[in-house]
Amino acid sequence: MPPAVLRVDHIHVFVSDRAAAGRWYRDVLGFTVAPALAHWAADGGPLTLEDRSGAVHLALFEKPVEKCRSTIALAAGASAFMAWRAHLESVLGQALEVVDHDLAWSIYFSDPDGNPYEITCYDYAQVAAALA
Repeated sequence: MPPAVLRVDHIHVFVSDRAAAGRWYRDVLGFTVAPALAHWAADGGPLTLEDRSGAVHLALFEKPVEKCRSTIALAAGASAFMAWRAHLESVLGQALEVVDHDLAWSIYFSDPDGNPYEITCYDYAQVAAALA
């Protein structure tokens, strides 16, 4: 049985101009920059936006326009994150890299059609200890 997920964490959205897209999402949908994640954008990472409640997040990545491939990111706690890693490696039959984002940990994988998924965990210290 697969481990449980907490919620959809964020959606990756690819845009040609992050600043212009950020204004559009603010003006049209009411999304604003997520203060806790704003530093990622300074290093070329995603400009992460959130809705008024802070429950819905969009991560704007600037890259050339191409065929749409939205990544669905699912959130998990530390123990479930480690369980997801073991489960996915078992069912996919391959080792999966755990990516350290300094604030969160992620595991990336794709479905058979190439649609990308991510399991994200913000229990940073607990996952770091589990991986040590």
